[in-house]
Amino acid sequence: MASSPRRDGKRLLVLGAGPAQLGLLASARASDAYVIAADRDPGAPGFRYVDRRAIVSAEDEFGIERLAEAERVDGLIAPGIDWPVAIAARVADRLGLPHPISPATGVLATSKLKQRERFVSAGVPQPGYALCRSAEDAAEAAERLGYPCVLKAPDRQGQRGLTLVRAPADVRAAADEALAASRGGLCIVEQYAPGREVTVNAFSQRGRFVPLTITDREVAEPPAFGVALAHIWPSSLPPAEIGRAVEAAAAAAAALGITDGPTYTQILAGPEGPRVAELAARLGGGHDAELCRAALNVDLNGLALRAALGEEITERALTPGARAGGACVRFLVPPEGTLAAVTGLDDALALDGIELARSYRAPGYEFGRLRRGADRAGAILAVGRDREEALARAAGAIDLIRFETEHVEALA
Repeated sequence: MASSPRRDGKRLLVLGAGPAQLGLLASARASDAYVIAADRDPGAPGFRYVDRRAIVSAEDEFGIERLAEAERVDGLIAPGIDWPVAIAARVADRLGLPHPISPATGVLATSKLKQRERFVSAGVPQPGYALCRSAEDAAEAAERLGYPCVLKAPDRQGQRGLTLVRAPADVRAAADEALAASRGGLCIVEQYAPGREVTVNAFSQRGRFVPLTITDREVAEPPAFGVALAHIWPSSLPPAEIGRAVEAAAAAAAALGITDGPTYTQILAGPEGPRVAELAARLGGGHDAELCRAALNVDLNGLALRAALGEEITERALTPGARAGGACVRFLVPPEGTLAAVTGLDDALALDGIELARSYRAPGYEFGRLRRGADRAGAILAVGRDREEALARAAGAIDLIRFETEHVEALA
């Protein structure tokens, strides 16, 4: 980590320096911007890319505003995580800084409940849902909506308070978990929509929605329900279904008032057509922007940086120029225990088609059972002539990587 200024460009404040912000921070470091990152974790891995680190929670709005004022920043950005998206929008508005979304849109983009309400009024397809204030309410809602169903906190991400419920006997525990995780003491019971999960990564400019990568999202089995294990491009859905998924994502962005900047939309592609699971007005937190550059030669990180700083974005910057026939991000799942060492990353990166081989954690970190996205240990980004070759190359790289713990040594 640099401790003194290296560049004299615009001053950028990045909210978060964890695994979800690594790609954006690396891109910012390669620019001429002076980069400040705020994170409550002194050991956050993204701090190695910044000019100045601030030990401030990305969710501490008062602290973020004081930091932005003191550092005289030219822009703020909150990539990879939801709640700070609204904080960045509000702070930018109060300080008179450019920002791609308004405070009102920031609120809609960070509340699953407000999103759902807006989607209803705009006719955006989505799963059926009910808002609940107690476990008793949740049990009644689950009976109406049917099993299996999903319980979640409306104002959290990263699988906090998220449970797939298959039977009535499991509702109370799931509701208690969601209510405890919620900032507002509420939970959502949602229909479980069978079908494929795809992610539409897009960028909007002056009201024009530009879809970039549409990826298949492979997820873990419960209890790690909703945790992505891979993003695979291109999606294997038929072209007509991909088109309908993009239309649903565009309608969702319009319903929330998003006219500029990146969006990350999860779509459930089922037999009844696409349904919007949720939209985030930010870059995806699973190396989605790096995958976009590897697949299409579109610098989504750079686009997000320019939007945050109020800089012009050209048509050419949004025009794909395919580099690969297939690409994928595969996440590394570690053995449980205290991390002693990580080996094989350099060997993995030396393989054909491996563009990124990254560990998120330093020795001493305690890995538990995979339950949330934060429990993943790292990622591989691979490209190939098609998606199958990209997946095969990623698998070969993963075979070389070991996470050695105090009590067990196992392959990633």
